[in-house]
Amino acid sequence: MSQALHNEMVVIDGLQYSNWNREIFEQLHQGGVTMVHATIVYHEQIRETLMRISEWNRQFELHGDLIMPVRSSDDIRRAKAEGKVGIMFGAQNCSPIEDDIGMVEVMRNLNLMIMQLTYNNQSLLACGCYEAVDSGVTRFGRQVIKEMNRVGMVVDMSHSAERSTLEAIDISERPIVISHANPLSFHEAKRNKSDTVLKALAESGGLLGFSAYPFHLKNGPDCTLEDYCDMIARTADLMGVDRLGIGTDLCQNQPLSVLEWMRNGRWSKSMDYGEGSKSNADWPRPLSWFRDSRDFPNLTQGLLARGFSQQETAKIMGQNWLNFLDNALQPHTAAQ
Repeated sequence: MSQALHNEMVVIDGLQYSNWNREIFEQLHQGGVTMVHATIVYHEQIRETLMRISEWNRQFELHGDLIMPVRSSDDIRRAKAEGKVGIMFGAQNCSPIEDDIGMVEVMRNLNLMIMQLTYNNQSLLACGCYEAVDSGVTRFGRQVIKEMNRVGMVVDMSHSAERSTLEAIDISERPIVISHANPLSFHEAKRNKSDTVLKALAESGGLLGFSAYPFHLKNGPDCTLEDYCDMIARTADLMGVDRLGIGTDLCQNQPLSVLEWMRNGRWSKSMDYGEGSKSNADWPRPLSWFRDSRDFPNLTQGLLARGFSQQETAKIMGQNWLNFLDNALQPHTAAQ
């Protein structure tokens, strides 16, 4: 029954950064994924971001039988109807706009739908979760949030610090997302979020995407599916089931050099190990029940086994993301 339900559902992964190729697109298709929020940049600036978009245009040209670009939430429904995987562009930092607020609209017109205000470090917009002192959202950050609200670009605070995240929730006139993180109560990681943040996110109409990245999980790569689904159930008690989704943070077939780029960018001469360590510097071992996108049905089965109804399971697996994006991606008109 779980496989039949999975096949019917809209399944959305709120974040991946894989080494994209036809094999991975086929795995997404085999896993029943309707749409994936694909990171196109970490620390890349304007010109490099344009190059990443160009590279994706070539992917759509070569693999149009499997994937399609997402320019609106209606495209997600169309992807489901046509049996394709929708690809929605996102940025894990604010570097694609550099120091120019006009670039927010330019990037949104190029289908950059989601942008994090920070990636671990202090940015021009807000403070990342690895800084010793959380300075909150900056003056520039307030203006950028307002502009993101206007053009229909989603504010993402997955790698941001506590004060900055709470301020972004308060400043934004539209609900925000934490696309890929878990409750701090489940596992003590700098990237995971306190109950204070999760409650504020839920009360504002925002959305949490649960991460399956082992560094964010209790027992790391040995975290069981049962423990993962229990985490979701406990968070549902805190936030409500309508505020929950999946954002696996799957980084598939990427070399160590990409992990080092994510952690270090151009800002450090010495090696930063992020959530790893010198003795554990490489990619973590994958979860036994989630090795790649073909394993998405395991999540559906796990949620049903934990006691979620079919309707609740469908919400968590993608419908909540779709409902959120129906509003979040709509630009505000002058009349509004």
